[in-house]
Amino acid sequence: MNENSRRRAALIASCAAMFWIGTFVFGLPGVMAPYWQETFGVGRGAVSQMPLWVMLALGFFMYVSGKYQEIFGHARMAAIGAVIMGLSTMMLGHYHSIGWVYFWAFTMGVASTFLYIPSLTVVQRWYPHRRGLVTGLVNLIFGLSASPMSPIFNKMLSSMGPVTMTTIVGTLALITGLVVAPFMRVPDEQVSQAAGQPSQQTALGRSLTVAEALKTRNFWLMWCSWALAGGAGFAMVTLSTLFGLKMGLSMEQAVFILAAYGLMNGLSRIISGYLSDHIGRKATMCTAFFIGGCAYILMPHLSGVMLWALMAACVAFAFGTLFAVSAAMATDCFGMKHFGVIFGLIFTAYGFFAGPLGPWLGGRILDMTQGNFTIVFSYLGGFYLIAGALITFVRAQDKEGEEDEYPVGSSLEEVYVPLED
Repeated sequence: MNENSRRRAALIASCAAMFWIGTFVFGLPGVMAPYWQETFGVGRGAVSQMPLWVMLALGFFMYVSGKYQEIFGHARMAAIGAVIMGLSTMMLGHYHSIGWVYFWAFTMGVASTFLYIPSLTVVQRWYPHRRGLVTGLVNLIFGLSASPMSPIFNKMLSSMGPVTMTTIVGTLALITGLVVAPFMRVPDEQVSQAAGQPSQQTALGRSLTVAEALKTRNFWLMWCSWALAGGAGFAMVTLSTLFGLKMGLSMEQAVFILAAYGLMNGLSRIISGYLSDHIGRKATMCTAFFIGGCAYILMPHLSGVMLWALMAACVAFAFGTLFAVSAAMATDCFGMKHFGVIFGLIFTAYGFFAGPLGPWLGGRILDMTQGNFTIVFSYLGGFYLIAGALITFVRAQDKEGEEDEYPVGSSLEEVYVPLED
């Protein structure tokens, strides 16, 4: 296989690896939420906590994935993720308590880390001049897969039951992951130089070590934005169908809101990734967060399934932008060499804080207020607006890598140049 074929194969494999995990994280919980409520006799708060367990796993294992992909290789890490994802989903239909469903959600978070970090690393190594576009493409598949699959999951659940449905989709996910994992390999240094690709030093500036990155203001601004925007965006996964049912919609109509969320969650990632390469990472993220925040605040005051679906899509646009652009922004700020580890540490905000601030707190407030979505959606919208304000202060190192230190206490003007430069 020649170099161009390897490049295309790596991109296709990285995208395919994210398909099923995207459907399980962003689609399946929303479809099965009413079933779990009825079967296990739990409230909306218990079901809406599903994303919390995914996020906790991300917090614990995203750093692990970034660290150990440098030791075991990206293909092996992806294969492990596929095995965890497939086998755990096969067992989901056999569970008889909400606690075991939480366990499944946690394993989906673990599988996500083993698939997501290698995928982002591989495509950025192969396409150094189109990092926003290719990371957006990977995230497109991750987020978009839930849109067409959510109605399919709903029909499978009603016609087959949970055991048959989860066995089938879990098997398909396992096979897909194991088939594509061997193609997820980065180009070696000799191949990159022979292809005329710029070195990591000249293309991105000097790569910071993990210790150096932790001393920068950039790291903590991105960390806080992930905690706030991540919690706001992921909460809509389960809240979308619960909101629709609360407003008197049928399950099929409520799933339409979730499908709109899933569709834009995917499309926004390629759109935002492309825009970030042309108008800048910061401008793209701030605009998306403003749109998502306003949509959350407006949603409970509007009427009609189409308007609710549109607002959910705007929320998803901001959430997808967070994923698509943050990876390239982190590379702009910290370099490519230790991207996996540093990005994994940024993800701890999403894992440990976004879940409690978003899905968990939202579910608790719903239970305490008899389903008052106005309160929940208002504070989630505020999270997006605050995250957008934080991102305005992020700066990237220059392309020559001349600034070697970025102390937290230094003034922004002294040590950073704008991301758009």
